[in-house]
Amino acid sequence: MASETKVRKIVINPVTRIEGHAKVTIRLDENGKIDKARMHIVEFRGFERFVRGRLYWEAPVIVQRLCGICPVSHLLCASKAMDVIIGADKLTPTAEKIRRLLHMGQVYQSHSLHFFHLSAPDLLLGYDADPAIRNVIGLAKKNTDLAVQAVMMRKYGQEVIKATAGKKIHGNGSIPGGVNKNLSIEERDALLKDVDQMIDWAQGGLDLYKKLYRDDIARLGKLGSFESNFVSIVREDGALDMYDGKLRAKDPDGKLIFDMVEPKDYLKYIREGVRNWSYMKFPFIYSLGQEKGWYRVGPLARLNNCDFITTPKAEKERQEFMELGGGRPVHSTMAYHWARLIETLYAAERIKELLNDPDLQGEDLVVAGERRNEGIAIIEAPRGTLFHHYQVDDKDQVTMANLIVSTTSNNQPMNEAVRVVAEDYIVGKEVTEPVLNLVEVAIRAYDPCLSCATHAIGQMPLIVTLEDKNGTVLDEKVRD
Repeated sequence: MASETKVRKIVINPVTRIEGHAKVTIRLDENGKIDKARMHIVEFRGFERFVRGRLYWEAPVIVQRLCGICPVSHLLCASKAMDVIIGADKLTPTAEKIRRLLHMGQVYQSHSLHFFHLSAPDLLLGYDADPAIRNVIGLAKKNTDLAVQAVMMRKYGQEVIKATAGKKIHGNGSIPGGVNKNLSIEERDALLKDVDQMIDWAQGGLDLYKKLYRDDIARLGKLGSFESNFVSIVREDGALDMYDGKLRAKDPDGKLIFDMVEPKDYLKYIREGVRNWSYMKFPFIYSLGQEKGWYRVGPLARLNNCDFITTPKAEKERQEFMELGGGRPVHSTMAYHWARLIETLYAAERIKELLNDPDLQGEDLVVAGERRNEGIAIIEAPRGTLFHHYQVDDKDQVTMANLIVSTTSNNQPMNEAVRVVAEDYIVGKEVTEPVLNLVEVAIRAYDPCLSCATHAIGQMPLIVTLEDKNGTVLDEKVRD
């Protein structure tokens, strides 16, 4: 009986400071080694069914209700898929640039929110700080100027969204075939007034994290890290492009697995697996199979996959960032934040470029062409590659919808991160709250949006339970 009590199951429920709900279970065998380490998604998503039977032009507005954090990504991806349905193969310059500006506003505000509000408390206050102060309020008390800067950065991104989509959350500016409004001179000037400050603040946030990472590289460089494949879209010349492009995949050594894959052909290269312990699917590269074909998406994948960035400050930072890999892709999980902040800087630079483009005041907003019954689109959401696939009947009703959300693609990688942290910090050690927080820190690096990947139901407290092999509870702590 004594040996049985050595078998432990640790549960973190829920994972905190992420969008949505998840729990983690870590099971140690009788020898104290990791038997299983899993992140369970405890929500159910139904939007792929909700949209069926609805008219195709309603889909972009409906699917963005998946989430209040990244509705723009779903609005734009669904709009691009519906562009295909109505035969809008080439948008007007005004429509495409308004959409690109909208997208950059989303990237800027989302990345700022995640780094400063959700992850910075760990990085700046300490992983082992008192949980009562290890949050955005505690951060504001310690560094008021930084907290105010973070709020203003997100506010600016939201103002860009409002000017281009009509509302800060769940706007409807992007429609099949184009957009329903341009950017007025007054709106342009209001945004231009603060854009240089936003670029400076993005650079400052990046410089802050680079110093944090380098000063603690022994831990940050390794925390939850492993080698993986990477998937993203790139422009035809290999440049970073988060609005439009073709699929590229690289292996852990940086060798191409596939390249320049058209969105319409995604099912030839990407498939989705399922597991009986999670509501979220497990995408993988079809040619490699489910066991070896899983991959990472998001800022780390995009910087590893692209050949260059078109804006000068971000490109300079990308070149420095890639030195971390020593000629190979960067595999450090905590380098996600570094890459994310480079993209924040890129988004600010692109916003300035677009605001100075007179096409934004154009009045030719919508196009159409030959009607089709199927539309597929891919976009780079802040959290990674987003796939939208629809089929529509002759009555204009959606008959099939398949969405592969960024966080879904990062499902297996997040599970790997949990396993690595458990092996490094839990095996043979006392299980404390700071140790459990390190598991969450590794998950948070991916900026998971489980509201997108699933459909939220209810609320849960944080419960950490220690059980023996037979499931008898040995100890339990609850945080409301």
